[in-house]
Amino acid sequence: MKITLKDGSFKEYAQPMRIIDIAADLSEGLARMACAGEVNGKVMDLRTVIDQDCALNILTFNDEAGKAAYRHTTSHVLAEAVKRLYPDAKCAIGPSIDTGFYYDFDMEPLDREALDAIEAEMKKIIKEGNELKRFTLSRAEAIALMEKRGEPYKVELINDLPEDAELSFYDQGGFVDLCAGPHLMSTKPIKAFKLISSSGAYWRGSEKNKMLTRIYGTAFTKNADLDAYLAHLEDIKKRDHNKLGREMKLFLTADVIGQGLPLFTPKGTKMIMTLQRWIEDLEDNEWGYVRTRTPLMAKSDLYKISGHWDHYMDGMFILNKDAEAGKEVMALRPMTCPFQYYVYMNEQRSYRDLPYRMSETSTLFRNEDSGEMHGLTRVRQFTITEGHIVLRPDQAEEELTRCVELANYVMKTLGIDGDVTYRLSKWDPENKDKYEGDEEYWNSTQQYLRDVMNKNGIQFTEADGEAAFYGPKIDIQAKNVYGKEDTMVTIQLDCESAQKFGMTYVGADGEKKSPWIIHRTSMGCYERTLAWLIEHYAGQFPTWLCPEQVRVLPISEKTNEYAEQVCAELKKAGILATVDARDEKIGYKIREARLDRLPYMLVVGAKEAEEGLVSVRSRFLGDEGQKKLSDFIVAIKKEIDTKEIRKIEVEENQ
Repeated sequence: MKITLKDGSFKEYAQPMRIIDIAADLSEGLARMACAGEVNGKVMDLRTVIDQDCALNILTFNDEAGKAAYRHTTSHVLAEAVKRLYPDAKCAIGPSIDTGFYYDFDMEPLDREALDAIEAEMKKIIKEGNELKRFTLSRAEAIALMEKRGEPYKVELINDLPEDAELSFYDQGGFVDLCAGPHLMSTKPIKAFKLISSSGAYWRGSEKNKMLTRIYGTAFTKNADLDAYLAHLEDIKKRDHNKLGREMKLFLTADVIGQGLPLFTPKGTKMIMTLQRWIEDLEDNEWGYVRTRTPLMAKSDLYKISGHWDHYMDGMFILNKDAEAGKEVMALRPMTCPFQYYVYMNEQRSYRDLPYRMSETSTLFRNEDSGEMHGLTRVRQFTITEGHIVLRPDQAEEELTRCVELANYVMKTLGIDGDVTYRLSKWDPENKDKYEGDEEYWNSTQQYLRDVMNKNGIQFTEADGEAAFYGPKIDIQAKNVYGKEDTMVTIQLDCESAQKFGMTYVGADGEKKSPWIIHRTSMGCYERTLAWLIEHYAGQFPTWLCPEQVRVLPISEKTNEYAEQVCAELKKAGILATVDARDEKIGYKIREARLDRLPYMLVVGAKEAEEGLVSVRSRFLGDEGQKKLSDFIVAIKKEIDTKEIRKIEVEENQ
C-alpha cells in the first residue's frame, strides 16, 4: 500500500500498519511526539490499522487535533484519579476544549484543597505510565459492563447512541471509560497539567437534569507553556468584566431583582450615555438614519404576523398568557423590527424614498435560561443600537456594504477592530421547521451575503443553524478574555417579512412592489460592548469614554478654592471633572486616583494658584509638569473630540 505524507512524499508497505508504527518508521522522535493521525482528512487514533492507499499526516501537540487528543487523554487520567479518591463518584463526560479539558462527575462539590489532592493522584497515574488499550463491545455487553461498574451516565449515553454505532472503550491499567478517542498510546507522555477550577454543571446542559460537579483543567507538553498559560489566567481574572466592573462601581446585580438584570451606577450609566449619544449622532447626522421610538410591548397579534410567536415564543416574556377569551395577550418585545415596519407604512413610499433607514435605541427582553446568565454579556434586558433599512433589491449590495463599513468604523473608534472575526450564519437544512422560506430562498440569500463579503475582501467562516428564522446573517464576533466568542454586531438580510406585513413602495413603473429589509446594529448591545471594553482596556478606558476624566487634587485646604475654580472651568468646557478636597496627604490622593484608573490628575498648590497653572499627571506619560489650565483644556478637548486612544508610555511606580 502507498502512504502519501504531508510533504507530498510517500512510503510503501507490503502489510497493514498501525499509524503509530508508520510514525516510528518515519522517525522515532516523531513517534514520541505523535498524538493522533489524520487519514484522508479524518482524525484517527494512533492504534488505527491502515491497510490501503491513503494520505497520512502524523498529528502532534502543535496541531489542534493532536492537542485535543493529548488533553482528552489527560481528562481520562483525571477521571481515574477521581475514582481512586472518590470511589462512589459517577463519571459523566470528559471532552477536550479549546483551553484544555473538563470532566463532569456526580459527586460532592470540590474545593481547591480537593483539586490539589486529585492533581497529586494524577501525577502518580502518569508516573505509572499505563498503556491505553482500545477495545469494542456489543451494545448489550457495553451496557452490562457499565452497569457492573456503577456508571449510570455511561449507560444512558450508550442507550442514546445509534443502533449501528461502534461502542469503543479505553482501558488504562484497570480504569475503563466509554470513549470514541483518539488517545495517546499511554499516560507517560503527559508532562505538564493543572486543574484550574471546579463548578456546577447540569447533566447534558439542561436545568431539568441533576447538577454535576465539573472539573476544568489544562495540559501542555512543556512546563514553561503551562506557566505562561497560568500567568495568562491571572491576567484574565484581573480583566474579567464581571469582577472588575463591580470593583470600579460601574454596575451591580441584586438577587431580589433577578439574574440577567444589571443595575448601572452613575459611572456605568455615564459611559453608556456617552456611547449612546455618539452612536445616535453618528447614525442620524452622518449615515442618513431617521430615529424612531416604539413601545416595549405589543399584543401577540403582532408577533404572530412577524413569525416570532411560532419561532421564538420560548425566548419571549409573555404577559397574561393564559388570559380568558377576549382579553389581550401581551409580550415584551425581543426585537424592534415589526414596530418599525408600521412607522414605514405610516405613509406610502416611492422608489425614490428608498433606502429608508430607521434606527432606534431599543430596550429588548429575552427569556434566557438562568444558567446562561453572565455579567453583562448575557442578560435578560438589554439595549441595542437597532436599525432597519427598507430598500429596493437593487440597493441591497450597497446598503449591506455600508452596514459593514459603519460597524467597522464604530469598532475601530472603540479600539476593538483588530480582535474581530466574521461569520456567515446560515440556516440548518436538517432542521427546516425552525425557519421560514424554502431551500431556494435560503440558498439565494446566503449566496448574496457570501458575494458581498467576498467583494469587500472580508475573510469569514460559515456556520449552519445560526441564522435568524427569516434570513441569514453577517455576524461580527469578538472573543472575551476567556476565549469565548460573542456576537458584537449583526447584519441580517430579510427578503420575506415585507410581504407578511404588506409593506410596499411604488416603483418607477407606477406599480406597488415589495421591498427587502436589512436588520442591523452599528455597535450592538450596549451592555455587551461595555463588558468588552472593560476587559479589553482592563478598566483604563480612552479618555472620551471615562466617566471621570480629570480629578483636581488640592495639596492643602488653602488651595481648595482654586481647585474648585479649576474644576468649574473644566466642566464649562464639557470635561467630566471632580475635586478631591478631603483632608488627606497628596500622595494618598494620587494613589487613589491611579487605583480609580483616571486618565488625568491636576495637582494644585500655592504656586499653581498664584500663577494660574496646574501640575498635570497622566496615566500615559506620568508627571507631565506644570501647564497653563487653558493649554491643558485645549489638549484634553482635542483628545476627547477626536476619540484618541493614547498608549501608556510610562508606568508610574508611586
